[in-house]
Order: sequence, then structure tokens, then C-alpha cells
Amino acid sequence: MARALALAACGLGTTSPNPPVGAVIVRRGRVVGEGYHRRAGAPHAEALALSRAGPRARGATLYVTLEPCCHLDKRTPPCVPSIVAGGIMRVVVAVRDPNPKVRGRGLTALRRARLRVDLGVGNAEAERLLEPYRRLVTSGRPFVTLKVASTLDGKIATARGESRWITSPAARKLVHQLRARSDAVLTGSGTVLADNPSLTARAGSAQGHQPLRIVLDPTLRVPLRAKVLRDRKAPTLIVTTETGAAANRAALQKIGAEVLVLPSRQGRIQWRALLSELGRRGIASLLVEGGAEVNASVLREGVVDRVLVFLAPTLLGGRDAVGAIGGLSPARLSGALHLKRVSVMRVGPDLLVEGKLK
Repeated sequence: MARALALAACGLGTTSPNPPVGAVIVRRGRVVGEGYHRRAGAPHAEALALSRAGPRARGATLYVTLEPCCHLDKRTPPCVPSIVAGGIMRVVVAVRDPNPKVRGRGLTALRRARLRVDLGVGNAEAERLLEPYRRLVTSGRPFVTLKVASTLDGKIATARGESRWITSPAARKLVHQLRARSDAVLTGSGTVLADNPSLTARAGSAQGHQPLRIVLDPTLRVPLRAKVLRDRKAPTLIVTTETGAAANRAALQKIGAEVLVLPSRQGRIQWRALLSELGRRGIASLLVEGGAEVNASVLREGVVDRVLVFLAPTLLGGRDAVGAIGGLSPARLSGALHLKRVSVMRVGPDLLVEGKLK
């Protein structure tokens, strides 16, 4: 199962709206076939493993990170009939599929075909890989990760807006890997104006995957010369409101950007409307790399699933420096957000604190 999980991880960022899945076929203690799902519409992991195993699959055990599918509402054939026809005798599954179209039906079909089925091996590791897929199929919206890079005292920029680079090259390399494993990366127009980022994944994507770049720009103030609009390295979606000038929308569309107009509340884009639209497009994982106000707004809406905070061993100080989260603070400590299942790791000289809000 460890090998199947490693294979499944190779598909992170490229399979949505499908899940990343790995499969390994073992016969008499030897691997005779393996594979992982690469992209939506491509063969499933089980089909690839069966194809590579050929007749050696008869009497073998299939290890797979997600319950094999059995429904027809997709572009590829269901896996259960192929598993049975291939002569597999035992199937070891890490996680039951949360998709309502499957959710145990694949396991039941395998057992009815008199195959031995074991469930739960590698469950915790598989669940981590499947978090975005689970969020998408159960709620219709992406799994949202908020990433912050700050000094030890929580500052993300000086009073003059200087922020490059607070964290180390090692931390930045890991951020590029996170982008490569995400379907979309989001920032605000303020960050584009201040830093002019590319928001591309420059490391960690074996398949050359680039996430969709999303810029929140309620009044369409992002300049047409911005890298996210001009470098052609990845598609860009500008999200605006009805206050964005029609002429500006046309100019953005003319240079290849997509412009999405969403409802606003007090001049701010409504996160839930945006996430519903992204879910409709099959985007399962969203990485938010915003400034203080974007960070505050997404947390205030209660839609963040995971928080990643890179802490540099630096103290900036000053009431005028920019804090990681803008807006107004709660009146009482009871109003603070508390992270769950917190972990801490070293990334070069920096610390990475990870926790869940849901």
C-alpha cells in the first residue's frame, strides 16, 4: 500500500475533478503491475496496473488507495468489472469513495463477485491525499488552503510594503511544490500591484502542471502589464464585481484573461459564490496566497480548511508594519480561531506551522 500511496501522490494537481489514485498488483510477493491516475479522462490507476500485469494478475492481490468505481457516469469504463475479469482474487482498499455515485457500491460489487476485500490499510495517508476530492464531491467547493509567510512576530511586509523575501529559498521552493499540487492559486489585486508575482509553479511538477491563477480585483485596477496577464505561463481568471468598468473588462479579455463578475457585499467579492463557481468548474484544491486583507476576508467567511504559516526567524516589529491578517480583531479571545491537528516542521531556517480549521 505504501507504494500505491506514493504513486497516487504523483497525480496531485492534475486529476481534478477526479481523485488522485494509485494501484499496485502483487502476485507471490512480487509487483507485477502498477499505475496511477494522471488526469481526468485518462485511464484509472487500476486499469493501468491490470494492463501492465496482463495474465499475471490472475490470483493476485490488488492494492488501491481508493475504492474502485462501478458507475457509468464518466468518460472511462468502471474499474470493478475489469478487476473481476482480470482474475484478481483479493483487493486491499485504503479508503471508501465519498462520491455518492460510489460510496461502498464498488466494494459490494467486488464481494458479490466472490473477491476478498479488505478496507482501511493506509487509511490516514490516503485521506490526506483525498482531502480536496472529498471536499469537492461532498460540498461542491474546493478544499481551501491559506498560506502565509511572515516574520516570527507575524509581519508580512514593512510599513513601505517591502516583503521580498521574508522567508528562505527552502521555504519558497516548498511553496512552488504546493502550487504544483494545487488546481488554482489565488491572490488579491493589492499583492499584484505591490509584488507583481507570476504565481506559477517553478518546481515540483513532473507533468509540467501550472495551476489556474486567480486574482480578486473588485474594481479592476490590476495593470495590463502585470506578469499574471502577460507571461502566458498559465491561464488567469480575474474575479471582479459589477463596479468593474466594462472597458477594463474588455481590455483584460482582449489580452487573454478570463473575467468573472460575481455578487459583492460592501464592495467585497463573496467567497462562497466564488468557491461554488470554482467547484462547478471541477477545481478541487485552492491555494490562497493573499495579503492581509484577503487573508482576513477568507478567514472571516469561514471557508478555510487548512492553514500553512511559514515563520522566518526574524523580528520586524513596529505598529506600522503589515500584519499577516488585516481587518478588525475580535473583542475577546473567545473570538479567536483555533487550529486543530497542528504540526510543526523545519524548512531550512524557517518553521512551517500547519493546522486545520475544519
